[in-house]
Formats: sequence, structure tokens, C-alpha cells
Amino acid sequence: MCHPIHTLKHEHRVIEQALRALDGICKRSSAGERIPSEVLSMLLDFIRTFADKYHHVKEEKHFFPALERKGILRQGGPLELMEREHEIERRLVGELSQHIKAYQASIPGSWDHFVQTSILFIELLTGHIQREDQVLFRIAEAILDDEDNNSLSSAFRHVEVEIGRGVLENCERTAGELERAWAA
Repeated sequence: MCHPIHTLKHEHRVIEQALRALDGICKRSSAGERIPSEVLSMLLDFIRTFADKYHHVKEEKHFFPALERKGILRQGGPLELMEREHEIERRLVGELSQHIKAYQASIPGSWDHFVQTSILFIELLTGHIQREDQVLFRIAEAILDDEDNNSLSSAFRHVEVEIGRGVLENCERTAGELERAWAA
């Protein structure tokens, strides 16, 4: 059995690969390099599928409720902050999608908007990951017992089955490819 906190941390490392690629895309475009719209679509699809529909769902539907049952506050506490940041991330991904469509349609200024939104997204998600890794996961390791961890592992496997193992393998491969090709 893979420990659920280790699973979530691993997923953070995969997401960070995509963030490094996004950062590299922004920097390379500033240096005059044209970015293929297929790369942007690939990156956006990864974020929507792996980061949101897979990772965030595991946290919101299973991990956060497990912590709440152990006494960690949702309202006015760290869980509310984490969920609020997930919502902001989703809004920014929606904006990125709009900017990519505008870029593909050659609308003036769309690339600058894409870069500005990307920078906000990278900063928010990087800080979010650090807060989870350094604070929330440490708390979880201290308060979750074997029964909680077994239950979370089972719930995480169910989410994996729902999204499909092949989809997850493709997402991890995509994050690595994007990082190798585009990270600065």
C-alpha cells in the first residue's frame, strides 16, 4: 500500500514539472520564440485532467474530510484556505483557456494576457503546494492513524480507477515531456 501523503506529494512533483514548463514557455516567448498552440493545449489539458480532476478531487473529496474528522477546521481554517485556492486556480485555468483561444485567433495582446495569467497561476500553485507539503501534510502525518491512511489509500485507488490508469500514465509522461522540452 502506498501511503496517501506520499501519493499526494508525488502528484505535487508531477504538477511542478508542468509549472516549470509553463514558466519556460513564458520566458522563451519573451525572448521572441513562437509557442505552438498545440503545446499550450497539451499543457492546459494536463492541468485540467491531472491537477484538477484527479489531484484536487482526491484532496477535496477524501483528504480534507479525513482531516476535518480529526479536528482540523474547515471554516476559517487551513482547509477552507486550500479549497479557496483550488477555486482560484480553476478560475485562472479558465482565463488561460480564453487567452489561448484568443492567441490562436491572433487577437492582439492575447499573448501578454496569457503570460500575466500564467505568472499568477504559477505563483499561486507553487505557494499552495508548499503550504500543503510543509504544513498540511505534516499535520496529517501526525494525526491520521493506520485506519485513516488505509481508508484514504482505498479512496485514492477508486479515484484512479474512475479517471483511468492509462490517463494517469499519459499525464505523467506529458508533464515530463513538457518539462524537458520547455523548462527554462
